[in-house]
Amino acid sequence: MTQSQIDRVLPFYKDAGFYAMEVWGGAVPDSVMRYLGENPWDRLEKIKAAVGDVSLLTALSRGRNLFGYAPYTDEIIDGFCRNSMESGLGIMRIFDALNDVDNVKSTIKYVKKYNGIADCAICYTIDPKDESAPAAPAKKGFLGLFGSKKEAAPQKELIFTDAYFLDKARQMVELGADMITIKDMSGLIPPKRVYDLVKLLKTELGIPVDFHTHCTPGYGLASVVSAIAAGVDVVDTNIWNFSGGPAAPSIEFIYLFCKEMGVELDINMEAVAKINHELFYIRKELADVDAVKMFPKPFNPLTEQVPAEIDAQIKRAAKAAIACDEDTLMDACRKIEDFYGFPPPNELVKTAEIPGGMYTNMVAQLKALKSEEILEAAMKLIPQVRKDAGLIPLVTPTSQIVGAQAVNCALDLKNGKPMYTTCSNQFVSLVKGEYGKTPVPIDPAFRKQITGSEVETPYDTSKYKMQENPVIEGCGRKLAENEKEVLLLELFPQVAKDYLTRFKNAQAEAEKATQTETAPVEEVKKEEFLPVTGSVISSPMPGRVFRLCVAVGDEVADGQDVIILEAMKMENNIATPFKGKVRQIFVNEGDSVATDGRLLEIE
Repeated sequence: MTQSQIDRVLPFYKDAGFYAMEVWGGAVPDSVMRYLGENPWDRLEKIKAAVGDVSLLTALSRGRNLFGYAPYTDEIIDGFCRNSMESGLGIMRIFDALNDVDNVKSTIKYVKKYNGIADCAICYTIDPKDESAPAAPAKKGFLGLFGSKKEAAPQKELIFTDAYFLDKARQMVELGADMITIKDMSGLIPPKRVYDLVKLLKTELGIPVDFHTHCTPGYGLASVVSAIAAGVDVVDTNIWNFSGGPAAPSIEFIYLFCKEMGVELDINMEAVAKINHELFYIRKELADVDAVKMFPKPFNPLTEQVPAEIDAQIKRAAKAAIACDEDTLMDACRKIEDFYGFPPPNELVKTAEIPGGMYTNMVAQLKALKSEEILEAAMKLIPQVRKDAGLIPLVTPTSQIVGAQAVNCALDLKNGKPMYTTCSNQFVSLVKGEYGKTPVPIDPAFRKQITGSEVETPYDTSKYKMQENPVIEGCGRKLAENEKEVLLLELFPQVAKDYLTRFKNAQAEAEKATQTETAPVEEVKKEEFLPVTGSVISSPMPGRVFRLCVAVGDEVADGQDVIILEAMKMENNIATPFKGKVRQIFVNEGDSVATDGRLLEIE
């Protein structure tokens, strides 16, 4: 959504009076720069100006990783938290992709230092259905997504128990958490499990508990109703026309259930109806990027009578939630959602036990690689890659790291190579230990295979180097001219560099246009290359040039890294298979390249 589209609904959100509005964090800053050419800080400040103190504004943060893939120094986390709170943020939802509590310490400290609310999330995940997979390459012994189940190994002790999640929550409370969120990023938590977990956290913790889930696998609505029955303090919802499917359940359904269950819901539903009316047209405007393209039937719970058969299902579901009758609750909620035209459960995602976004990312990546035929193989490899990497939860960034690695492994096998022949820099860093402690220790032999050393090596922030901040050629202005822009550059190096360059150049052009004399326009010369006489290194996949590691004239050795290519949101080192001198480089940093596109020439 563009800022102008957001501006159309903000007055209604102010009238609605939600406890909080998640408006920032996660992929938002990246997306608004990458796709819209807008400033993320401006977005946050404009929403705050429109909503005021009626609703708290909240953002999602990956602990030490903030919005990026690498751990940051305390100095950057401090500056980021301070600027976020000054720009209007009220709540920071802080999580770590490994559920490593050490990784959220600093963000909790700085959020509270600047008078924000620290909402600490435990990432819900489950143990693989079958732990009996052999060492890679996996050909049998684990339950593949599309294969038949092999003979099961003896049942091993479960890792992700309620006691595990309670322990993580307690540790975060000790660090100063103001509230705890059950973050079910894959939508995999069934009603009975969330009921028990909410009851446990409410009994053992002295702070509010929030529940966040998605509807993709089909549990969403039923699990939110179950959480309400268990006494949860806050639930995350979406407005009708933006709800269901990959999103959260609708506030309109929650309103009906709260009425039936005698739970007070202090929301102005008339304002919600106005938001929903406007969101219908906005979603139509966004048809080109709408992945579902399936609108629910129009519905306003204040003005429309719920059909008798659906009212009966609401009553049936509410009773089932209180009685912990999961099957009845699921059946009733599915009938309600089906009646109003919401997407059916995504059985593929449900069976694979992965976030919906992870699946759609893999599909998009394989299309870009022109290798859609290996999707089944890549999906089957996810449990093995996850297990090898320490049985990590699948949430950004680990979901992307594991998904991209499963694709790499499937491509390796397709090309007759062993699994893990091709590894992204981020996967290597994960196995090395730079992302933190994994739920299950990584096999030292596997760590040596991937990183060259059996020893776990935490990330050393003392070696962190700030991004370069040059003067933009032809513009005469620095790339980042204030602390907020410096932070964008640190968190999103390539995306922010592109955005800030375009923005500063546009400003300079606007300033020139106001001058009385028009300077002659210089013709941009097309870069010309010499005829190739040496060996050309080509791109093995479509991507973007993240960094040039060599310059024309450099002597390079066989196997030396010459370019870092960003592909599938991962950084991949491209090495030269020849030794010699760099004769010419065909790309610049930031350029997009296709598979087999020329990168450089070695002579």
